Amino acid sequence: MSDKEKFTDGQGEAPLKIELRHMVIEDYDDLETTMKQAYQSSDLGIWDRKHIRKLLSIFPEGQIAVYANGKLVAAALSLILDYEKLGHNHNYKQATGNYTFSSHNPDGNVLYGIDVFVHPDYRGYRLGRRMYDARKELCENLNLRSIIAGGRIPGYQDYANNISPKEYIERVASKELFDPVLTFQLSNGFVVKRILRGYLAEDNESKEFATLLEWNNIYYEEDQRLINAPKQTVRLGLVQWQMRLFPSFDALVDQMEFFIDAVSDYRSDFVLFPELFNAPLMADYNHLGEAEAIRQLAQYTEPLKKKFIEFALSYNINIITGSMPHIEENGKLTNIAYLCRRDGTYESYRKIHITPSEKEAWGMTGGDTLRVFDTDCGKVGIVICYDVEFPEIPRILAEEGMQILFVPFLTDTQNGYMRVRSCAKARAIENECYVAIAGSVGNLPRVNNMDIQYAQSAVFTPSDFPFPVNQVKAETTPNTEMTLIVDVDLDLLKELHTHGSVRTLKDRRKDLYDLVWKGKRNTSV
Repeated sequence: MSDKEKFTDGQGEAPLKIELRHMVIEDYDDLETTMKQAYQSSDLGIWDRKHIRKLLSIFPEGQIAVYANGKLVAAALSLILDYEKLGHNHNYKQATGNYTFSSHNPDGNVLYGIDVFVHPDYRGYRLGRRMYDARKELCENLNLRSIIAGGRIPGYQDYANNISPKEYIERVASKELFDPVLTFQLSNGFVVKRILRGYLAEDNESKEFATLLEWNNIYYEEDQRLINAPKQTVRLGLVQWQMRLFPSFDALVDQMEFFIDAVSDYRSDFVLFPELFNAPLMADYNHLGEAEAIRQLAQYTEPLKKKFIEFALSYNINIITGSMPHIEENGKLTNIAYLCRRDGTYESYRKIHITPSEKEAWGMTGGDTLRVFDTDCGKVGIVICYDVEFPEIPRILAEEGMQILFVPFLTDTQNGYMRVRSCAKARAIENECYVAIAGSVGNLPRVNNMDIQYAQSAVFTPSDFPFPVNQVKAETTPNTEMTLIVDVDLDLLKELHTHGSVRTLKDRRKDLYDLVWKGKRNTSV
């Protein structure tokens, strides 16, 4: 771990070389000088050589220092603790094993900060932030759940006669008051979990109060697995399907399998088909009325589902089947999509919002069930075409942890397509997720109500620094049959949720408004 930069000194003369690295015992003399200067205005003691030697022997990785021209001028000391044994209500002696560091447990689950200090002459260089960033990196690399610390509140001595520690902390958090320790910790992403009484006996400035602070490691995995570990980079395959007349059901299945085979050759984790991609099979019923013709098309839905389940297993890929007409047990016609997992299981989603033309021409009815689907590549949601134009549905899915939203669609004109595209991009921003849309192209001259198609399939991202400035991760050529292979990074979503420029999920004013789902939660397949 090394971080080097050069500055000039305060006079703009001699260059100042700043380096961050792990401490060694030979640095103790500089460390002692820095501690004495850092704590000269308080009653706090300093660590002697035997303490530092012990820390370096049991956990050298956790002792981080900053050097200016080779001289130690700041340090951050830490241990690994089993937090369940320590508990929330603890003091400094308990956390440090009565200053013996016997509390250190290499198999523990939290990184515990026991000290951080900067020489007063070097406090203008933001060295504390460097050390906190290094601690966070260490926490992530060691797969620890969080960083915990008991934070002093030295500024409280000036207000102790008038306000409680709770009020003082709240006013510091709202920036009405400044505390040299707490303000810094809050600005570095730490959250106050509770107030600790009698934390550090000699801390008269804080009146022996402290804040229990926590920074959560968003990459923490409770059970690290050598195989079948959750994937962070997920490969999506989108099929931009050419509407064409097929001589038979088997010919359409062959075309399905061709695309699944092609996409799986690139080791894709998902393949997405468009809405009503099987409409060409309706050509044999074009002599019937539109409502009757689509009900005849529904007879192929079950055999197509079985084929998709078979292909998901044999090609080792999760398939979002696009959508197909489905006749329910009560005789109603719905628009159904299936998630066929590569482990052989499957689930379904029925389109909730039905367009006016779908109601008038086909007598289609909307579904009433919504849920997020667990997969071996994260949590996904499915909505169909018109559904994406209603922000409430994806928002509910986002509240349940959805990371990727799949949207099979069918649009005949460019303005219809732009409604789907624009709304899909908006859903990616407001729900901090990826959105994949796949549609059909071409024409079907012998199928009523399905004459022409317009599509440009794409994968959209949120809008922040780690993502494309136009939100487009990748997109197809408009109105051309093709596939689109795209990698998406789920870790970037975790970063966005916690450290994004804006946080549209966290910053909602739930004290003023809320969203309530009144339909069903469990999907019937």
